[in-house]
Amino acid sequence: MQFSKNIHKMAVFIEFLAGAGLAVFFHLVLHSPEVAYSIFGIGILLSLATYLLREELEKTRHELVGQYNQAHEVIFAIAQISDAECHIKAEELLSGTKRTIAQLQLGFIPLDETEFYLESAKCSDTTIRRLKTVDPITRHTRGALVNYYQSNLRALERGVAITRIFVMNREELDDPESQKILLTQCRDGIEVRIAFREELPAFSNTSGRDTNSSFDFAIYDDLIATEVFPQSGAYFGRKTSQTVNVDKFLKFYELIQHCSNAVAVEEERIVLCLGCI
Repeated sequence: MQFSKNIHKMAVFIEFLAGAGLAVFFHLVLHSPEVAYSIFGIGILLSLATYLLREELEKTRHELVGQYNQAHEVIFAIAQISDAECHIKAEELLSGTKRTIAQLQLGFIPLDETEFYLESAKCSDTTIRRLKTVDPITRHTRGALVNYYQSNLRALERGVAITRIFVMNREELDDPESQKILLTQCRDGIEVRIAFREELPAFSNTSGRDTNSSFDFAIYDDLIATEVFPQSGAYFGRKTSQTVNVDKFLKFYELIQHCSNAVAVEEERIVLCLGCI
């Protein structure tokens, strides 16, 4: 290998000597100085051209080898695991990584629960005009969710219009805890609407989304969207700012809004306002 590298480094010098020797031969032996000068000049140009070509090929080879090693680094590492049980665990980790990369390729950033509510709060704090959300009725009071709601209240103070469509079953509307949540949000200035699960049609053909939706997402100024995954896993939710993805969320939101009902407050209770749009 070292010998091959030395030959490569001396190739230009050898080519130069060959061209110069041929030129001397034509000049001294054949007495053709014009041909000799031409051969010498052409030899120098060919030596320079082949040198640059070899350098470019060597540079390309190094880059390709580096990219190949980088692309197969994980595979090479897994191949070096001898223990069968460890090898199975490594394959599971690799499979999860592939799913994460697939999300990133589609323009979605997977987030764990803490990251999800932190990003949602940041998006809410930077919203200027409109926040559209679809949520299930939740009775959780964990800090991350409370902080997110506080960011909603700050957005209301800035004049941001917030519409929250709660997706629930009909019997949940009469639940005291559900009434408390709905009443609180109405009093805080959020436009509350209710969509019953049994009245929602299948949206997969029209919206291009999975029918197993969590019905838990938010759209900020029609520019950014966040969504909770319908099933538990390594990540709690995801965020996207790509136009094509946000447009799908907007379409999905419009379909749910079309099936939702406005509400009114009567005697400290939330009731459906069937005559309202």
